[in-house]
Amino acid sequence: MNLRFVEAFYWVASLKSISRAADKLFLTQSAMSSRIATLEEELGVLLLDRREKQFKLTTAGVRFLVYAQKLLELQREVKTEMGSDAPMAVSMRIGAIESVLHSWLIPWLEKLRRDQPGLELDLTVETTPILMDHIRHGALDLVFAAMPASAEGVRNRALPAMDMAFVGNPVLHKKRKYGLDELAEMELLTFQKGSQPHVTLLDLFRQHKLEPKRVHAISSISAMVQLVQGGFGVALLPNVAVQRLTGFASLKLLSCDAKLQALPIHASYRTDPTSQAVETVVKSAMAFVDGAMRAPKKGAKMHLKGKP
Repeated sequence: MNLRFVEAFYWVASLKSISRAADKLFLTQSAMSSRIATLEEELGVLLLDRREKQFKLTTAGVRFLVYAQKLLELQREVKTEMGSDAPMAVSMRIGAIESVLHSWLIPWLEKLRRDQPGLELDLTVETTPILMDHIRHGALDLVFAAMPASAEGVRNRALPAMDMAFVGNPVLHKKRKYGLDELAEMELLTFQKGSQPHVTLLDLFRQHKLEPKRVHAISSISAMVQLVQGGFGVALLPNVAVQRLTGFASLKLLSCDAKLQALPIHASYRTDPTSQAVETVVKSAMAFVDGAMRAPKKGAKMHLKGKP
């Protein structure tokens, strides 16, 4: 039995689509269909119910999926046991939200590259809803977003949440501490409508029976930083991102009399019975973030221009 054909079936069944499975394995749809047909001929049963417009496995397909996963896991164990000590080749499609990109993603990827010289990276930076759609459909192997993905075959791990802070222009915002009522009178910038920061910002004002003058939805942290520098308004950003951005941007953390809800971060990834690469990468990210979220506490004041 050709295990490449077994792998093809596994991904078709997991992603519930021949086209998405073909993209995952870098095959044409016709080549993928041919592999499934050959496997069905060898087994003497139909694995896919082609009578239905909506994707569906036959009873035999459901049963064989269990064996397919076991066969691929056994193949992985044999390769690990019999393989050499050569560096693992890692081809990874990773997606992340802007907050992660401007916080710890780049230094972590640099470390990952040193640890895994064979790394081949495909990086996508998008909003949480789009990343959730990509991981559900198998277009990405691993995503870092503000919510966990809900899909068959997808696992989720919670990473340390990001503390949020109001950020202003040090020339315009000179006060030592601002009341929430004062901030409500300013032009406020946060992430796109429906995002966790946008929703929690509006809820914060509602809880204090305040109506913000105007809230601008900006999907790009870089754009928000430039607008703050230009005196457009005050932005709500992850604290750790601000610490990194102050290396080239004149920003000031604005102390506020209200507690801000932290931004949750989750790693969502698809299990792969043929490789432990994704689990290795996830463990690397979690270890790096855990250390990175603690390290800035010692010298944070040194990197924050205008911090009171």
